[in-house]
Parts: sequence; C-alpha cells; structure tokens
Amino acid sequence: MKLKNFLLTIGLIVFSLVLAACGNTDDNEEAETPTDNGETETEEVTLKVAALESAYGAEMWEKIKEAYEELNENVTVELTVEKNLEEVVRPNLQAGEYPDVFLLATGREEGLTDTLIKENGLEEITDVFGMTVAGEDVTVEEKLLDGFTDTLATNPYADGKTYLAPMFYSPTGLFYDANLLEEKGWDTPATWDEMFALGDKAKDEDISLFTYPVAGYFDSLIPSLMYAAGGPDFYNSAMTYEDGIWETEEAKQVLKTIANLGDYTHPNTVANANPNDFTKNQQMILDNEALFMPNGTWVVGEMSEAPRAEGFDWGMMPAPAFSEGGDRYAFTFFEQMWIPKAAENKDAAKEFLTFMYSDKAASIFLEAGAVQPINGITDQLEGNKKLFYSIYDEQGALPAMGGFASTEPVPGVNMHDSLYKSIDGVISGQVSLEEWQSNIEETSDKLRDAMN
Repeated sequence: MKLKNFLLTIGLIVFSLVLAACGNTDDNEEAETPTDNGETETEEVTLKVAALESAYGAEMWEKIKEAYEELNENVTVELTVEKNLEEVVRPNLQAGEYPDVFLLATGREEGLTDTLIKENGLEEITDVFGMTVAGEDVTVEEKLLDGFTDTLATNPYADGKTYLAPMFYSPTGLFYDANLLEEKGWDTPATWDEMFALGDKAKDEDISLFTYPVAGYFDSLIPSLMYAAGGPDFYNSAMTYEDGIWETEEAKQVLKTIANLGDYTHPNTVANANPNDFTKNQQMILDNEALFMPNGTWVVGEMSEAPRAEGFDWGMMPAPAFSEGGDRYAFTFFEQMWIPKAAENKDAAKEFLTFMYSDKAASIFLEAGAVQPINGITDQLEGNKKLFYSIYDEQGALPAMGGFASTEPVPGVNMHDSLYKSIDGVISGQVSLEEWQSNIEETSDKLRDAMN
C-alpha cells in the first residue's frame, strides 16, 4: 500500500512537471515571437545614441528620441549630445563601453571616426539601405538621393560595402554678398581668369578677393577644383593614392590656383584661421572686406546674429571653371552616422538608422535647418536654403562627393594635414608651391603603400 501511494505521488509530481513545462513552452514561444523589426515582442532595448551638437543644436535630437520611442515602445533612447563629443565619450571608449550609434563625421580635427575606420572599428551597414524605413512602407534606398552611398565617404575601403550612412547634406561653394556685387556692377566670375581679374578690380577699392574660415575649409574647394581639372576619374585616382597623381598637370593646375589666391587673400586671414577666431574671417564677407569665401550652408545660421553691411544679401556660387564653358562643381558635404563594431545593440541600431530617413525625422531635422539627402526634400525649402540647394539646378553646377580611401595607420602621415593644413603656409608665402606639391605626393605614396 505504501509503495502504491508512493508511486501515485511520484506520478502526480511528474504529471505536474509536464504540465508546467508545457505551459512554460507556450510562454517562451510567445516571448520569442519576432516582430517586423527583428526584435522580440517583449524585449526592451536601451539604445545609446551619441551625436555631435553642431550649428543645428541639440533640441532636434530630443525630438527624434521622443518620436522614435513613440513609434517603438520597446526602445528607450539614451542620448549623449555634446559639442565636444569626442572628449566626452573618449573615457568610456577606452573602457570598452561604446554607444550603439554615432552621429560624427569624418575629417574632424579629433579624428575619432577616421581612427576607428583605420582600425576596422565600424560595423558594415550595407543591409540597412535595403531595409524598410521605420514607420513607413518604403526602403531606405528608395528614399535616398542618387550617388550618396557610392563614395569613399560612405564606403571608406573602396570595396563596395557601406559603413557610414549619409546624413544632413550641404552643398558647398563660394559665399559672397550679392548686394555688393550688384551695387558695384560686378558679375560673378565663371572662370578663374575672370576671378582674378575681379580681384584686381576689388583691390583698387580696398576689398580683398578672398578669405577662408580655417585651412580645413579647403576640403570643399580643392575637391571641386580637382573634379573641374580632371573629372571624376582624376579625383578618384587621387583619393586612392595612385602613384604620381599629385605630379600630374591636373594636380598642378589645382594647387597653383590655390597658391595664386595668396596674392588676393585678406592680410588678416591666416592670423584668424583658427578655432577661436575663424568667425572673424567669416565676418569679412558680412562687412564687405572680402568678396568670396569657401563655406557650407550652415554659415548662415552660424552668423545669424552677426552685424553686416547695409543691404547684405547672401549669395553662393560654384567654384569657377578653368576655361570658358568648362564644367563647374560644388562639393557636397554630408555628415555621417555609423554603428561601432563594438556596439551592444547592433540590430536595434540599424532599425534606428532607417528612421533617420523617415518623413517624420526629416521634418524634425528640417525645422533645425538640417537637410536629409532624400527625394523631394528641396521642395520644402524656403529663402536662402532654397537658393543654396538650387546650385545644382539653376546654376548648372555638378555635384562632387567623396573623400580619401582609408588605409592602415601610418605614424606621422596624414593626408588632411599635408593637403589642407599646409595652406596657411602657402597663402602666407612661407611654403612654396613646389614644397607643398612634393609633400602631398610623398604623403600619398606612403598611404598607397599602406593600402597594399
């Protein structure tokens, strides 16, 4: 009898365990049911987003956070938005703690993004462009403007794979006071011969032809000239460090033009060309002390509170052509968003990236003055913005895009320094054209070796 009762008890326990297991199985299946975005229904994610606070301000990122959390209730967005973003995040990166998403462009002085590219520290995001935009029924690539994922600025290894997503784009060009030129009866120059002839006229009236904020801003003008001198093939050869490329006639034509600008540049420009005083150079345009400066559309907001000459009216033109009727280019700068390879929530980060191209996000960005590279966006622009972004339509400029290919790090070798930072010395006459050209070619050779 005792044995019978014992066996009965054991049977009941086993039966109960089986029922419990079945119940748990049902619960688990429900918990693991995938949703459209690849996350599980009950999974909650804290997505860490680090964004540079630029001239567009920080408030737009708070609105993006709110909009995305409303769309995806399982995601909490934790923001880090700082003007000195690299400095703020560096201690965490050194401890191995990475945000899931960065909005931080290449080419910045701190070089964080560039360093991670060289160290293969970015997650490949080619698949993001085939994904459906969060909250919409179209894919990212269907919304993007053509050409924005076909450059070394998004595909830094020139291998057809995308690692950086294009964000906030801005055509660049030469900015000037349209009212001043109209008052003087001066036409905007279409060629460099006309440009320097205008410089001689302006000099007679104590106006310099040219200024620039800092030497780094030539990263928009020089590429435009490279395209004009030799077309996309020449430009791409230079970007991939082809042997002898900076010794060609096309390269010399570009560099000589920049060197010639030294005779027409405002005498205080080089002294002001630093992070603390660069707005003094921009102020020269507003005060009619100089005619032209290379810049991007953000300069309007950057100088919105600055005093200006009576009747001042922003104008922007593409870089002059090298010959009459020659092609003119306007380099298109865009910021970049990317996912660190060490990110904890890569799938959620990719889904968040798709939201950046949604109509909702684009509207939030546009309120702050940031323009996403998506179809139809220019139809929503007004005033100066519409004028600037029409440079490709109404002024006939061709777009130039892209940057240098990434290589293995080479200690003490930096193309940005050799090509752009040396310009202060070139403009002031302390560095000769021949020295500049030789240094660029030497740097290019070393980086080419680092690619192979």
